[in-house]
Amino acid sequence: MRALFVILLAYFLGSIPFGYLIVRATKGADIRQTGSGGTGATNVSRRAGKLAGVLTLVLDALKGAAAVIIAESFFDLPIGAARGGTAASLQSAPWLVAAVAIAVILGHMFPVWLGFQGGKGVATGVGVFLVWAPVAIVLALLIFVLIVWRTRYVSLGSMLAAVTIPLFALIQNFLWPSFALVPLLSAASVSAALIIFAHRANIGRLMQGTEHKFV
Repeated sequence: MRALFVILLAYFLGSIPFGYLIVRATKGADIRQTGSGGTGATNVSRRAGKLAGVLTLVLDALKGAAAVIIAESFFDLPIGAARGGTAASLQSAPWLVAAVAIAVILGHMFPVWLGFQGGKGVATGVGVFLVWAPVAIVLALLIFVLIVWRTRYVSLGSMLAAVTIPLFALIQNFLWPSFALVPLLSAASVSAALIIFAHRANIGRLMQGTEHKFV
């Protein structure tokens, strides 16, 4: 029951629609009727400006970070459990943290409050892995910046960065050997798959050459 409670808490935390609330408060509009219809930072910036987009990005990332920190505290793990811990403390708890990581991203993507129409999970995933795998997320963010700088496609940068996180998590393991490596890799792989799925319309537009560029 404790594990189920924390997983549900993560989902509902992730489902707080900051982008929707910011656009509603500043523009009196429904962000779901703008651009891609998502509630994430990129779409918010198109409707309400870059400052609103940055605020959305930060708040969405904080959701992911908060969910992992709460889970690790709840299950008596050191914060950033992928980086350390003892064999006794890191048996089943990391799998619960992995479930929490996926739940908070699902909450962002499919918020119950907005008819399950949310964002693409990228910023929330950044928050999750910034706590759980900081080396991996920093390297993935470098990939993101490079791709967006070269192509101006935020969607392409987001997807390529997401799929590199499992690889970079392995690299991180050489620096901080972890009992939680397999749960971390599992969470990173599932999260990447979810983010790719959320970008399926963007993939179609990229293939057709009609995807919006970041300016």
